[in-house]
Amino acid sequence: MGISDLIASFLQESLEETDGGVLEVQRNDLAQRFNCVPSQINYVMSTRFSPERGYIVESRRGGNGYIRITRVRVDRQTLLMQVINTLGSQVDLASARAILNNLVQAGALEENAGRSILAAVGDKALAAVPRESRDTVRADIMKQVLILQV
Repeated sequence: MGISDLIASFLQESLEETDGGVLEVQRNDLAQRFNCVPSQINYVMSTRFSPERGYIVESRRGGNGYIRITRVRVDRQTLLMQVINTLGSQVDLASARAILNNLVQAGALEENAGRSILAAVGDKALAAVPRESRDTVRADIMKQVLILQV
């Protein structure tokens, strides 16, 4: 397990123990606890605690800098619409996989539906599409299929 995984697990567990789903931590304290640089904490925040994953992260830098993580609970339809609206005109396969995994984990998609959509937007399914156009086609397919899920 890498340092990012350890930090994310620690924050997730701490968040689950809080009342109201809000956790406030000192960036420097967290960096010292895991013997890493503060930018590693920033990386974990941006990749593991994003709005797409159901979190709002507020941050203040400086000597007394803190990070406040709020778990946002939204209904299935709102979450799907949020993802559809944030999908750009292109999405690479790794991002598509992460988005679908997050939707399945959040309960917005059944596991079979997530796997089916992933297969439909995978490189094997898009083999006839020129490589430079795949991310655009992938985004279009994902949007249309997710709209049907709403």
